[in-house]
Amino acid sequence: MRTRAYIALGSNLEQPELQLQRAVDEIDSLPCITLAGCSKLYQSDPVGPPGQPDYCNAVIAVDTTLTPIALLDAMQSVENDHGRVRSERWGPRTLDLDILLYGNEVVESERLTIPHYQMHLRNFVLLPLMDIAPELVLPNGRSIKMLAAKTDDVGLSIIAGSYPWQ
Repeated sequence: MRTRAYIALGSNLEQPELQLQRAVDEIDSLPCITLAGCSKLYQSDPVGPPGQPDYCNAVIAVDTTLTPIALLDAMQSVENDHGRVRSERWGPRTLDLDILLYGNEVVESERLTIPHYQMHLRNFVLLPLMDIAPELVLPNGRSIKMLAAKTDDVGLSIIAGSYPWQ
């Protein structure tokens, strides 16, 4: 059975736009995963240590037969292929892939929390998610539309339209 999952993408190192473009293509080519939608490409102010470059962000929808943990493993493999180094929390990175939602499931484990624990606070997640799933409702009953209405677009701008980003 296929499950719809939503994944946030972010990068602020080594040609961030290209990092995200390549990551989407690589994710779409993985066995057991089919790309079902892709947001516009955004530029956002960095969250975390000062002095970082701005981020490029997007959200994709995928249909997958992988379990949540197997999907996490696949996403971490893509991150590693892009030279991801986990040395500083919220520090600069070549690629960050976060599973936001996996169907209507709630997952709480050492390695994975779904829904993503901070997605409701991040305009660079909510507004791209609105691009591809404006009617989406979280497992707790809150709608993406309602959450997005409570956020602003400060520090966030669209830098490319529909995928593939030009």
